[in-house]
This record gives sequence, C-alpha cells and structure tokens, in this order.
Amino acid sequence: MEVKNCKGCKKLFNYIGGVQLCPVCREALEDKFQAVKKYIYENPKASLVEISEDNDVSNTQLRQWIREERLMFTEDSVIGIECENCGTRINTGRFCRRCKETLANTLNSAYQKPAVRDEQKKSQNSASRMRFLEGWNNSN
Repeated sequence: MEVKNCKGCKKLFNYIGGVQLCPVCREALEDKFQAVKKYIYENPKASLVEISEDNDVSNTQLRQWIREERLMFTEDSVIGIECENCGTRINTGRFCRRCKETLANTLNSAYQKPAVRDEQKKSQNSASRMRFLEGWNNSN
C-alpha cells in the first residue's frame, strides 16, 4: 500500500487505487453527488452554473461526473458537453454515438487482422511441405 495526501483535506491516508481521496472525503463527495442528482431531478431546466452554485460543487466536478456517465441529461436539456473526438454536443460520456461506433469498429478490425495473418501462415506452411509422387514404388 501507498501513503498519499488526500486531494480534499490534505491528510495522509492509505492509497489503494482510484480516486486520490481519503475515505471521509470520498464519502462527502458521494453525498454531494446524491444531492446534485436529486437537485437535477427536481430542477430539470437548471444550467451547470445554477447546479454548481446551488450545490456548492465545482463546474469541473460536474463535468467529470458527466464524462463518467454518472450524470446524464435529456436531449432537450440546456446542459451538454463536447465529444472529445469530433466536438459534437453530447449529454453524457466522452464520445458521441458516431465516434463510439467508429472507435469500436476500428478496434474490432485491428483485433481481427492477426487471425487473417495466422491463416496466411498456415497456407504458406502447407505450400512448403514435402510432397510424394503417386505411384512411386520402392521395390524397383
């Protein structure tokens, strides 16, 4: 285990991995998240600035929750962020639907290429095998 300073309260804590917050600050942050979630449910037309000010949460933290897909907004919401790839307005996550599909297809095609190479190696190996003439008789 590693000992680190909490990014929230600056106290030392045993860091296991993930968010660099001590258990107390992590719980406080989760409480704020639940309060923000309830606020958005009760005020669906609120902007990011209003949500931030009314709940004492930074705009950066709100955007992080949106990127992590912990917060999601409807299509008609005034709140939106940009796709990290193309800049299109999205309501949650890091990428728009089109960019997600493109990335998935790219990864799938990259994953499938080694299988094609293996088949080519097999055909090359069979072409370089020793061949025997039919009808050849060893008794001659």
